[in-house]
Amino acid sequence: MRYCSPANIDYQLPQLTLSGLTNTQEINSQPLLCLHGWLDNAASFLPLFPYLQANNVVAIDLAGHGLSSHRDLGAHYHFIDYVYDLLELFELNHWQNIAIVGHSMGGMIATAFAAAFPEKVSSLTLIDSIGFVTEPAQKTTANLRSGMLSRFKGLSKQKSVHHSLESAIEARMNVSDLAYEQAKLLVERGIKLTEKGYIWRSDSRLRTKSPLKLSTEQAKQLIRDLTIPVQLICGDSGLLMVKEGIKAYKDCFNELNIYSLDGGHHVHMEQPEKVAKLIKSFI
Repeated sequence: MRYCSPANIDYQLPQLTLSGLTNTQEINSQPLLCLHGWLDNAASFLPLFPYLQANNVVAIDLAGHGLSSHRDLGAHYHFIDYVYDLLELFELNHWQNIAIVGHSMGGMIATAFAAAFPEKVSSLTLIDSIGFVTEPAQKTTANLRSGMLSRFKGLSKQKSVHHSLESAIEARMNVSDLAYEQAKLLVERGIKLTEKGYIWRSDSRLRTKSPLKLSTEQAKQLIRDLTIPVQLICGDSGLLMVKEGIKAYKDCFNELNIYSLDGGHHVHMEQPEKVAKLIKSFI
């Protein structure tokens, strides 16, 4: 039996709660797991839901995003910690050999997870995401310095306050290629009303710089270690780093299919029917 509309779901991990959206009551069955991008949330995948009714879809809010817990005080948002969150989530639900869809940062997390735990992932669909954010080894010290200093600045930075939902939606549109309805979905799940007005639910620490990034060779090694089929669905006007990433990483994949659709970085929200069709065919 399925819900007529997406329902909220919570997963209690040892250190935090991951919230999300699902289209099924069969929450312990093998899902199609969807991972959103940086500063987005599970609502990023809502446009896909009507076209994936035959699948048990679970879209989670990553830690610090949407309705999920923030990390404890003193903790930070290192990229590899998201991989560990996934490991705990899979162990909690006894998931094995499932398909993952990852957009942007979610695609990077899924790539690293699938490389390290191939027995847990059957296929990987990347949406406007390929490879990782890397830096040359020569910048290691400079990145460490800027990352540490950004933590101090982040501690004192106050969240923006919006006096209406419309103001928040407009602000989200101003920093992205999102249309109104797409931005509205993300904002409604990513904002909360306080006595002062509307503020973002996301953890302010998400905006601090990473003090330690992968080198290009480390990134390539993770991709070489993927043993599962991978497809990339990108927008023809998506991120430049994706176009550059295709050139840098495509030869590292054991199996990679690439599809370009009309649209931008959030092509899965702009072209949900076409993206869903590719996902269903692939898995």
